[in-house]
Amino acid sequence: MHILENVELKDYTSLRAGGLAERLIVIEPGDNLREAIERQKGEQVWVLGFGTNCLISDKGLPGTVVINKTGQITEVSDGRFKIDTGVNWDDFIQRLIGLNLWGLEFTSGIPGGTGAAIAGNIAAYGHKVADSFVEATVLDVKTGSIEVSQKDSFGFDYRTSNLQLSEYQSKVVLDATFQLSPEPKNELEYESALKVAREIGIAPDSLENRRKIIMETRRRASSLLIDLDSGPWTAGSFFKNPLVDESQIQTIVEHEENSVSREQLLRQNQIHGQDKARVSAALVLLAAGFQRGQSWGHVRLNPEHILKIENTGGASAAEIYAVAQEIISTVKSRMGIELQPEVRFLGDY
Repeated sequence: MHILENVELKDYTSLRAGGLAERLIVIEPGDNLREAIERQKGEQVWVLGFGTNCLISDKGLPGTVVINKTGQITEVSDGRFKIDTGVNWDDFIQRLIGLNLWGLEFTSGIPGGTGAAIAGNIAAYGHKVADSFVEATVLDVKTGSIEVSQKDSFGFDYRTSNLQLSEYQSKVVLDATFQLSPEPKNELEYESALKVAREIGIAPDSLENRRKIIMETRRRASSLLIDLDSGPWTAGSFFKNPLVDESQIQTIVEHEENSVSREQLLRQNQIHGQDKARVSAALVLLAAGFQRGQSWGHVRLNPEHILKIENTGGASAAEIYAVAQEIISTVKSRMGIELQPEVRFLGDY
């Protein structure tokens, strides 16, 4: 455990932006997250894992920031695992694949910790965290109470959970339990991944093959977090796929850069967003007039994957935030569509 004062938080996020932490505690494998939090005696506590899905204000965060890298994975029974929320999510996925356990393999390559995976109910290619989640141990920072909360109490929905609500800000998940299967639970149906499978000549009929396909699909979409030492830096897909109506779907399909039929669009919506009316936010941005590689100073949209807002070097959190707000307001005025950020804004904006 390391305790530091007045530390730049940009060094602990994948967007490489953000102000100071008054106090920073780095929790590593073998340390006790609960004890570290309880020592703060009721002060404001912010728990971060790998910082891959947040934008921290240039004004920093008051109180104590805990970087959670606790790393224990325990198989408590056949196919059932209890894991610390500081475990790297993809390390967990690789462990499951090595044990030939199905249910979360399509989330291969998603960067970040298990705590963030639960809070955001991360999903990919038809799998979501909630599908295999059983329960979690939750600490209330304000009261010091600890309870084991069952799946139903988390309010899992598309890319969200109750943990993202303001009234749950005092809740910290210490560990979580997942149940996996010795048999396949889903088929790979997402067209971009199936196209990759055909091109590299392997079938998605084994866990190892599925991981290879997903990792290559994510690589081609610039969705793998490989090197944080050199930019550009990103938090991945910045916006959630929005709900749209029939007329909006038609406008999206008709846009010249969106070479997809209405039927294809609805099918992929169902697989990727769990709702036929939830369309790809990337297609929405294109239809609203934004362009791949479009830039605003040190902030740009990824040249391959328009949904990723990037810090090309030296961008402040305020500049990144301003671009996000411009996108939200433009899409609203031109398309009548409400975009919701998937990236979490922490601190005062």
